[in-house]
Amino acid sequence: MIDESMLEMVRQSLVITLKIAAPVLMAGIVIGLIISLIQAVTSIQDQTLSLVPKIVVMVIVAALLLPWILGRLAEYAVEIFSFSA
Repeated sequence: MIDESMLEMVRQSLVITLKIAAPVLMAGIVIGLIISLIQAVTSIQDQTLSLVPKIVVMVIVAALLLPWILGRLAEYAVEIFSFSA
């Protein structure tokens, strides 16, 4: 049988994963929407025009949030290792 504590650990890991990924993904969505609007207004249909800015912004957001991301992961690691002891 699966223990309730194991299910709670899996739930926590999924929630932390979503919390960490959400800001980076939201930045990509916002920039993609802005670039798509610009492309629609100017009738430019180049695929790389939307891809490159999204990648750049997502890397910048991930770099800026790196201390926060590492803090969340460290907290979770401490919780997991103290739980199993």
